[in-house]
Amino acid sequence: MFLVLSASLNPDSRSRILAKHCVDLLQNADRDVTLFDLAVHSFPPCDGGSAYGDANVQRLSKIVEEADGIFIASPVYNYDVNSVAKNALELTGRAWTGKVVSMMLAAGGQGSYMSGMGLANSLMLDFRCLIVPRFVYAVETSFADRRIEDNLVAQRMSQLVDETTKIADAVKGINFGAP
Repeated sequence: MFLVLSASLNPDSRSRILAKHCVDLLQNADRDVTLFDLAVHSFPPCDGGSAYGDANVQRLSKIVEEADGIFIASPVYNYDVNSVAKNALELTGRAWTGKVVSMMLAAGGQGSYMSGMGLANSLMLDFRCLIVPRFVYAVETSFADRRIEDNLVAQRMSQLVDETTKIADAVKGINFGAP
């Protein structure tokens, strides 16, 4: 099963368009996929305590644990993935151990193309995730009429899904979480 995590709270989000496109590509490849939209399932801020017991946090933790691969779709704000994505990671932490993770980022301009690296580093170092080295980075002009308009972005989305599923299939059974 693959998880597509949509991290935007904006109902007209371009990163949500990437997430839905990813879901479509996975379904067209006959892959089991779950879309978890953080705008629909609200999370408390990570407090290092009681927030971990929140029902939505518990639900996402279970989905992350069961996922063969995870696609994160996030907007970029101030040269970084949004705080909603980071909060979800902080609340579901150990469930991410050893997962294959891909990123799809939507930003206003070209200047933030390295914005996913902080999250990627955290996932690799803290949870030994295998980060697929093909991020999709799309800017405002890549979209029109609530869909991907840029053929290169659409092609990169297809490549991302193809490579992520192949990697996830190849590493099944490898315990990246072992000390």
